[in-house]
Amino acid sequence: MAKTERLFDIIQILRAASKPVLAAQIAKTLEVSIRTIYRDIAYLQARQVPICGETGIGYVMRDGYDLPPLSFDQDEADAIFVGLSLVSRTGDKGLWRSARSAARKLREVAPGVRHLIASSWGSDTSNAENGALIRRAIRAERKLHLSYADAANTSTDRTVWPLAMIYYCDNEVLVSWCELRAAVRHFRIDRMVSCTLLDEHFQGLGAAKLSEWEENQKSLVVQTEQLV
Repeated sequence: MAKTERLFDIIQILRAASKPVLAAQIAKTLEVSIRTIYRDIAYLQARQVPICGETGIGYVMRDGYDLPPLSFDQDEADAIFVGLSLVSRTGDKGLWRSARSAARKLREVAPGVRHLIASSWGSDTSNAENGALIRRAIRAERKLHLSYADAANTSTDRTVWPLAMIYYCDNEVLVSWCELRAAVRHFRIDRMVSCTLLDEHFQGLGAAKLSEWEENQKSLVVQTEQLV
């Protein structure tokens, strides 16, 4: 989590609290060290953010401190909140942390969303750690090495160019250019025996492969409504 986002989250946590919040509680929520929270609060206090309290007692935000509002009507806020809640089904802990952070911000401006609940029943977290790594590789256009077991449990080693992730209700699929097959292939996350980020890049080459996939194969693999 970037420092700017963490500072914003600390402010949101304190604004929503009805009693002093210990640094240890904030650290657990944001999954950072207590020392980091002490430094962040000192940083905010030095910049005139009205946080009161001290080590061992807890911190509170004085009334009257506001952040710029988000511009969503209630129906938009409902849709966003339900979508964020459903992220838990992916089992991707990094994505879920970001979703929770965004949900906290949303609840500040649309408190009615607390009445909307999305179940994570049946979600599989066995290979969840691969999700964040794959998303990072897609953004950086870095190659991945996969040890992969297909539906017949036949294992192969692949070097792939990660292009996109498809999130189904019961699993996630990586869309990638496979160097072994010299073609776009789809790999289920739950069948990855191992997934390793390589130092090699494919910068500038992925966009054409993704466009080709979208043109020729996307409709055969996933049905989706366009958000944008």
